[in-house]
Amino acid sequence: MIGFLHICKEAKKHGVSTAQELVGICSVAMEQTIKKGKNKKKILELLAEKGELNNSDIREALGISARTAVNYMDELEKENKVKQVGRIGHNVIYRLK
Repeated sequence: MIGFLHICKEAKKHGVSTAQELVGICSVAMEQTIKKGKNKKKILELLAEKGELNNSDIREALGISARTAVNYMDELEKENKVKQVGRIGHNVIYRLK
């Protein structure tokens, strides 16, 4: 979590009020959350269409990094929406639950 003093310092550096800096931070966080939700929805749509996907398929379809793809799939697994088939590496594929 970003500390209040850090926010004040950043606001001064950017020449804005602390409130404006907080709004900017919240705006960026909201945009990232919306983008993540859209990407996860797209993954579920692709899985419904294709039956299974691997990490490369996901990266290519969304234009994201390998780490981001893994993070999305971990979240979808925790949400009980997908299952991972295979343990690690290139043999891992994902399917809808």
